[in-house]
Amino acid sequence: MKPAWDQLMKEFDGHASVLIADVDCTTEGKSLCDESGVQGFPTIKYGDPNDMQDYKGGRDADALSKFAKENLGPSCGPEHLDLCASDKKKQIDEFLALPILDLEGMINKKEYESAKVDKDLDELLKSLQAQYEAGTKAKDTKKEEIKESGLGLMKSVQAYRKRDKTTNAATGSGTTNNNHDKTTNAATGWMGGWLAGFLPSWVKNEL
Repeated sequence: MKPAWDQLMKEFDGHASVLIADVDCTTEGKSLCDESGVQGFPTIKYGDPNDMQDYKGGRDADALSKFAKENLGPSCGPEHLDLCASDKKKQIDEFLALPILDLEGMINKKEYESAKVDKDLDELLKSLQAQYEAGTKAKDTKKEEIKESGLGLMKSVQAYRKRDKTTNAATGSGTTNNNHDKTTNAATGWMGGWLAGFLPSWVKNEL
């Protein structure tokens, strides 16, 4: 994305009402990033510097340039009331009428609420992580208990008995073959006796 962003900055360099810039959130720009709610990198925000909005469009050079031309420039605010919708204009008028200390108090309250939302999410994630780790540990412990209770030996015995059964079945097949041989011999003997009964006596004696 860096080449596309550099191209966009060059395109709007020196513009009368639009500033395209990059900020290093790890050094001198950290306070600005914190105020703008930047939580990941790279993040693109746009609009009034005091009310930055999240950019959710494409990040190639053409998409960035198109968005900038269509959306950047003067926007609704105390200096450009003519660009504000009626409800926003009403809010601005109400805020302008407030004593500055009251306005600052309201800002601090809203910023506290926003920070609390982030804090609540962080605490939730930590809680979920702790639950996940505890659940994983409990699972591993239970599986080990099941294994040690005899599961491994059960499987060994099962395999042994299946193997032994197969061996016995093979031995049984050999017995069947022996029986078959006996049957064959009996049939041969019977046929020999039958033939002998019908042969002349001199042939029978030679047999």
